[in-house]
Amino acid sequence: MARGIVQEGLTIQSQILGKPIHYTIYLPNDYETSVRSYPVVYLLHGSRSDDTSWISYGETHLTADELIANRTIPPMILVMPDGGNSRYINNYDRSLCYEDFFFQEFMPAIESKYRIKSEKWFRGILGLSMGGYGALVYALKYPEIFSTCVSFSPSIYTDEMIVSMTDVEWASNRASAHGQGLTGIDRLTDHYRSYDPFRIAEAADPERFKVLKLYLDCGDQDFRNQGVALFHIRLRQLNIAHQYRVRSGSHTWSYWRAGFAPALQFIAITFRRS
Repeated sequence: MARGIVQEGLTIQSQILGKPIHYTIYLPNDYETSVRSYPVVYLLHGSRSDDTSWISYGETHLTADELIANRTIPPMILVMPDGGNSRYINNYDRSLCYEDFFFQEFMPAIESKYRIKSEKWFRGILGLSMGGYGALVYALKYPEIFSTCVSFSPSIYTDEMIVSMTDVEWASNRASAHGQGLTGIDRLTDHYRSYDPFRIAEAADPERFKVLKLYLDCGDQDFRNQGVALFHIRLRQLNIAHQYRVRSGSHTWSYWRAGFAPALQFIAITFRRS
């Protein structure tokens, strides 16, 4: 079976973040022998991880190879940026503006360097845990940029869950994103609300989401499953179409690896314009 090309240790110099940002990329096996452009999926990793985790633990390149070889999905490019512990947003004091970097520097650099189709119909985003949250925020805020979004085990919460969260939980990476030392209801700042997937979905015109394909997947034993289940219910109440999956498993790479093939097949439906 033909294998795709995995390139690791690549960097983009960011003026916004003031440092080079690493990324990993997967190119389909015929990329170097063709002249055509390809669809792209951006993969956002979880906290305390980096861009290499998709290959090291997710084995996403092997799944993509098999699906492409079987013609289950079309050849596509997978782009894996290093998001650090940024939650993929602009943080509360703008000392770390990852969202600005992603849309103003990273995507333009990637899509000018590689042969990537420029229309939104051929651009998807997928993430897990912190990256699942980031993927949801990006897709809900910018449905004109992404055609599809897959969110595995996203770290999303109701207001009640945020208010009752322990100080240790808040300090993990939410404090650096939304505000240090906040407790109880004081955590529900304007900044936090602006990046809350519940509020983004509620405030938008539902017409904006009619051409956005959403896919949620969280294990029945995952500590994130309550927030994801409640978000699924809210999307139904808002008549925002989406697919929702609950499989046996928890917040582990074995769970996400098992779900990666169906997720790529979901994305491929739009890429094939079928």
